[in-house]
Amino acid sequence: MRPIIYVASPFAGDTERNAERARGYCRFVISKGGIPFAPHLLYPQFMDDSHRESRELGLFFALKLLAKCDELWVFGEQISEGMSREIAKARKRDLPIRYFSSRCEEVMSHGRSR
Repeated sequence: MRPIIYVASPFAGDTERNAERARGYCRFVISKGGIPFAPHLLYPQFMDDSHRESRELGLFFALKLLAKCDELWVFGEQISEGMSREIAKARKRDLPIRYFSSRCEEVMSHGRSR
């Protein structure tokens, strides 16, 4: 069975470049046998990430769906505010967390054994 992997990576700032990187991280998850879920690629298609209330609502949706995922994979060298909240929620739910560089090299893992 393929695990559902929540993909966390930076989005704000250079959103075009960050979205392209997130798509690459999703391809990486697939190559490792997972099913990627990247809410920061989904919600900005119909919600305004630059509008505070819309961004908060999108993050609320994402955090609710994190509960349906098997693991959280964190990509990149910088942790944004949204990513920090995703990591905190995953820890609270005791989900395994794996950390990767922006080049998809694993740098650390945390959480229960599979």
